[in-house]
Amino acid sequence: MTPAPALSESAMALCILLIVLVPFAGAGRALINTGLGRSRSAAHSMVASLCVMAVAAVVYFACGFAWEGFAGRPAHVFTLAGKTWNWIAAEPLFFRGLKLDGSPASLAALLQLFGVGLAALIPLGSGADRWRLGASCACAALLAGWTYPLFAHWVWGGGWLAQLGVNYGLGRGFVDAGGASSIQALGGLTALSIAWILGSRRGKHALGGMPAAIPGHNAVLVLFGCMLAWVGWLGLNSAGAILFTGAEFGRVALVAVNTTLAAAGACLAAAAITRARFGKPDASLCANGWVSGLVAVSAACAFADPAEALIIGLAAGALTTFAVELLESRLAVDDPGGAVSVHAVGGLWGVLAAGLFTGPSARGASGQWLAQLVGIATLLGFVLPLTYGLNWLLNRFYPMRVAREGERQGMDLHELGAGAYPEFITHSEDPSLPS
Repeated sequence: MTPAPALSESAMALCILLIVLVPFAGAGRALINTGLGRSRSAAHSMVASLCVMAVAAVVYFACGFAWEGFAGRPAHVFTLAGKTWNWIAAEPLFFRGLKLDGSPASLAALLQLFGVGLAALIPLGSGADRWRLGASCACAALLAGWTYPLFAHWVWGGGWLAQLGVNYGLGRGFVDAGGASSIQALGGLTALSIAWILGSRRGKHALGGMPAAIPGHNAVLVLFGCMLAWVGWLGLNSAGAILFTGAEFGRVALVAVNTTLAAAGACLAAAAITRARFGKPDASLCANGWVSGLVAVSAACAFADPAEALIIGLAAGALTTFAVELLESRLAVDDPGGAVSVHAVGGLWGVLAAGLFTGPSARGASGQWLAQLVGIATLLGFVLPLTYGLNWLLNRFYPMRVAREGERQGMDLHELGAGAYPEFITHSEDPSLPS
């Protein structure tokens, strides 16, 4: 990984502009989570989105950046087999010692305030309709204070994954321009942990039967969220490529083309598969396909060819469509927002794709695919058990799932005291019907 050089004033302005687009990705994810949930939990979902982003930003400011740092800045290292490995940053707490002057390190810290919020939003999709507000905020604090900055340091802060190229000759070391691993896959694996801990919604998985259909209440919110996410990802991938891979500013055009083509390919793949299987395209799966394309291309967005980006997106859309069915029908994982399929599966595929589609500048880079596999193994073998263990302990001290009556009544009324649609929504007790 090559840290970005000092920026000119015009380059700094462009980078800041790209970074301020990133919250659109969070807004899009929040709308998708809300639209795919029940109407009686819609206001709760949006309030939870604001709260977890706020908690994540404050905790990351307090201690997250101190653990993540930036390439070339102080860090704790150890020596193993004659090689030096960087495992965690050594920054002061509360951004002390970080000059917020438009330097690459300060811009990276600003980008991470938004990136950690996006990662914290992802599990809300898997915990929809049954996850208490306070528990979701506590989960966001754990993610922003430890899980996210630790892995992000290994990827973006000059840590041991990034050093695989220098220390073991594995291509350029682990590469991830826009956060397919550190934001998306990490958030998706946290979502899987939350779904396991909370269990399914009432009536979703009856004993010995097929999972009941509990459709999302507002497809328009979901599809509008996809458009907002697209704008946010253009900023996220472009700024990440500049700050974390040392990409030239002229590559912003390539990043934007790749991001768009991957999303388009994934959406069309999901539409084609659902039409072939069910006779008509499925709106929610098309939406999840679109976002999975954005997720998957993030790792390779700065160096893949446009044709390769399209292939990455097509594969992501297909993988997500089948992953949703596998998780729901075969593994009994209740994930209303598709967060695990989109972000965990899509993110892991994107990390692998970055080793397979390296672009002309890195053709023949020996071992790049192996470096990416090491990153995937770290996510599955370390990050998943870590995030599950932390949230399992949290659940022991502060139960995450709302009481049975609260789930029946709806999260809006139970936790907020008012519904999102008080005038015209009638709740149904039949989980197979929209409510």
